[in-house]
Amino acid sequence: MSELEALLLGIVQGLTEFLPISSSGHLIIVPWLQDYTFLEDNEAFNKTFDVALHAGTLVAAISYFRHEVVTYLGAFFRAVRSRAIETVDERVACAIAVGTIPAVIAGGLGSGFIEDHLGEPWMIGIQLIVFGALLGWADRLPERRDVEGLTLRDGLYVGLAQVLALAPGTSRSGITITAARYLGFDRDSAARVSFLLLIPAVAGATVYSAYKAINDGLPNDVAGPIIVGTIASAVSGYIAIAWLLRLLRTHSYRPFVLYRYFAGAGILLLIATGVRSATFG
Repeated sequence: MSELEALLLGIVQGLTEFLPISSSGHLIIVPWLQDYTFLEDNEAFNKTFDVALHAGTLVAAISYFRHEVVTYLGAFFRAVRSRAIETVDERVACAIAVGTIPAVIAGGLGSGFIEDHLGEPWMIGIQLIVFGALLGWADRLPERRDVEGLTLRDGLYVGLAQVLALAPGTSRSGITITAARYLGFDRDSAARVSFLLLIPAVAGATVYSAYKAINDGLPNDVAGPIIVGTIASAVSGYIAIAWLLRLLRTHSYRPFVLYRYFAGAGILLLIATGVRSATFG
């Protein structure tokens, strides 16, 4: 992999991890459109590079929400020590913890199935459209609550929705924002809940994947692309968070819904016309 290709995929990862349009789907579709098979043909490097890109987006989220991270970490440990939830911060922190559990369990138990059976281009095209429609529907519902109203039950519901994002094309931020909007959270709060849930989920997945990659043996001569991809992912991810939260002050999620429709339809059209194959098999 060249540094230029790593730069492109790093930017794609950073932007699409936080915008509700599916990072895993785009990281499959972009090389598919280029007929670029290096990652598919080099599984060891692919896994290592994926860890690096997710580490970049994790850095972006922690950097942007550094004050909230410190506040909620402290609140969570206070609640654990006292075995009681007494403040708003403690309730929100515990709700985030509860929301992380379903994806961790599902990801751990179903990782093999996901890698073997999900993520084909035709599936991604359909999921972009279907879950885009769900986001558009939920975003038309009334805005009644903010982050401080997050309860343990809300955290569980949003966390269960996050499980669906294990399938490329769904979008982790997209489905969690959809669930939060369905529960009545305003647009800004829905995005913040989504991003705060990302931090522990991606942190756990990154540590686990890094451990596996090290045990399996790191490929040679990968330092350049990995460094470039990680930095690109972190910078573009930070920009994506700041831009989205600013956009939501005056706009709905409709631009992303439309993008998902056009992207999904475009993928299916390329497959239907024979320009690109529906699968990697």
